[in-house]
Amino acid sequence: MSLNVKLGVSTWLWTSPFRTEDAAGLFEKIAALGYNAVEIAVEDPALIDIPTVKTALADNQLEAIICGAFGPTRDLTSDDEHLQRTGLDYIETCLDIAAELGSHFFAGPMYSAVGKARMVAPEQRAIEWERAVTNLRMVCENAASRGLEIALESLNRFESDLINNVDDLLRLIGDINHPAAKICLDMFHMNIEEPDPEAAIIKSGDKLIHVQVSENYRGTPGTGNASWDAYFRGLTAIGYRGVVSIESFTPANKELAAAVCIWRDLAESQDTFASDGYTFLKNWATGR
Repeated sequence: MSLNVKLGVSTWLWTSPFRTEDAAGLFEKIAALGYNAVEIAVEDPALIDIPTVKTALADNQLEAIICGAFGPTRDLTSDDEHLQRTGLDYIETCLDIAAELGSHFFAGPMYSAVGKARMVAPEQRAIEWERAVTNLRMVCENAASRGLEIALESLNRFESDLINNVDDLLRLIGDINHPAAKICLDMFHMNIEEPDPEAAIIKSGDKLIHVQVSENYRGTPGTGNASWDAYFRGLTAIGYRGVVSIESFTPANKELAAAVCIWRDLAESQDTFASDGYTFLKNWATGR
């Protein structure tokens, strides 16, 4: 038994923020390592020239996945309506990028700012939940008008106080009540929040459209104690056929540095991280 998936890797593994001038060399490297897809982390859309990036994707026969970066200025649950608007405008720009680059969805924890983790009164939590629902319904409408979906990602308790696990995601999607609202699962966060990763994946079912992986410490797949067998069983059970993409970061990450808290190198080099990670995932996907 094996998984019929494509393997991808995030630009965040090497660079932050991603810029147009990174595309040609980085995509060539990613393709040479054997990957089928590149997850382009869009921190600043102004740094990305779409035609140039599109050409680099085609030259290297890579599928593009567009992932968002939600720092404190992009918060759909904020009391400050300006920050909500900034988040919505940013998402709309990312949807345009996704559509132009041939991606089928836009992924990320777009419901709130990453790193927003506080103890607040139930009344405030309810207000913020409704803001997320209302704003994300508009996002879904904008996505659908472009032929896209959105892949909402749960974060661990240290990075979000709103959406931490699959149950939270399913509740949010149910309240949004729009067919474009789907799920992205990140193994790093699941390792912290899901008592049974296999059951969580199965619960996601056909709403799961993207998977991100790394080790329990955000390191190279296969070098830690993540529940790889459980992930394999869960993805096999639901017939997942999308991309499994490595997401980790360099210590140089700007937009999310305070939230991801990576202060040291997690591998001998980022190239080694990507190469060893590919080898492990290729074997893992075949059931070995």
